[in-house]
Amino acid sequence: MRILLAALNARTALRSTLVAAALVLVTACSGGDEPKTPEKPTPTNADAARQAATLNRANPFTGKAAAKGLPDHPAFLVKIENTSAGAPQYGLSQADLVVEELVEGGLTRLAAFFYSQTPTKVGHVRSTRTTDIALVKPTGGQLIASGGAKVAIRKIKAAGVKLHSEDTGNLTLAIDRGKKAPYDRLLNLAAYADRHRSAKAAVPPPYLAFGARPTAGTTKATSFDVRFSRSSATRWQLGSGGAYRRVNGHAQKGKDFRPDTVLVLFARQVNAGYRDPAGNPVPETVLKGGGRAVVLNGGTMLNARWSKKSAAAPIRLTAGGKPVALEPGKVFVELVPVGAGGVTVRSR
Repeated sequence: MRILLAALNARTALRSTLVAAALVLVTACSGGDEPKTPEKPTPTNADAARQAATLNRANPFTGKAAAKGLPDHPAFLVKIENTSAGAPQYGLSQADLVVEELVEGGLTRLAAFFYSQTPTKVGHVRSTRTTDIALVKPTGGQLIASGGAKVAIRKIKAAGVKLHSEDTGNLTLAIDRGKKAPYDRLLNLAAYADRHRSAKAAVPPPYLAFGARPTAGTTKATSFDVRFSRSSATRWQLGSGGAYRRVNGHAQKGKDFRPDTVLVLFARQVNAGYRDPAGNPVPETVLKGGGRAVVLNGGTMLNARWSKKSAAAPIRLTAGGKPVALEPGKVFVELVPVGAGGVTVRSR
């Protein structure tokens, strides 16, 4: 009897096991022929923040919406020759913001920011100055030049600015065979930018304050001259489309930088601590503190004040004690020396 009961129990246990296995098999097959969709990887917080920043923020140099999102590379500040010896200037029409600064001998040089576009031909590329520290540092971007004096390079590196030049050995420039040194260096910025792309590239903060309701000018100004020294002045004329054009510029024909706003900042000059090969003392524009400013936009002029707390701080504008908002668009900044510089405005 005991043997018979044990056999029946074993048979019952086997039957239960088979039934359970069948139920598992049926459950596994109940989804039919449709394959199970794999789960998408969950983006990290950094990825989500980057995507939101690039899609929702405007171009920090123009204040205009970035319809295709912001680029995945830093901003680049390129030093460009601004005399007939380096003409023509290439790539300026694709810059986001341009600065004209005083150098030795009463001449000027351009510092052009490239962010939304990176041309294949930019130049002619020239050397850096200590003035460039306060220009590029607020953006966290990279400074690109053909070279620089040892004193200037030491100060730039000490300020935490990333400098790429032939003198520092981390940049290779093409040679324009039709020009003579040192006016013969050209940069393929598109190729350079490709080497510095990163999904984690930081988005620069707004360089200036832009607004949907820009602060209006109070005086008519259809043309004006910006004087840097006895030998150097930039002449401007309002174009039919509302943008300004340089009358005596050196850009490639039809491809000059056409700003919506020209911003003149009066700043003091100091000795940069060295001389050029010709023996001229090299000046440094002190873009810190504050001073007089002139905003020229749409054929009008507005007298204002500028302020900048430190080299890393943004430029702020006020008029009558109230913040000044610029019209979204391209801006040309004129860094004019206090005393020697000036602005002559005409209504016709």
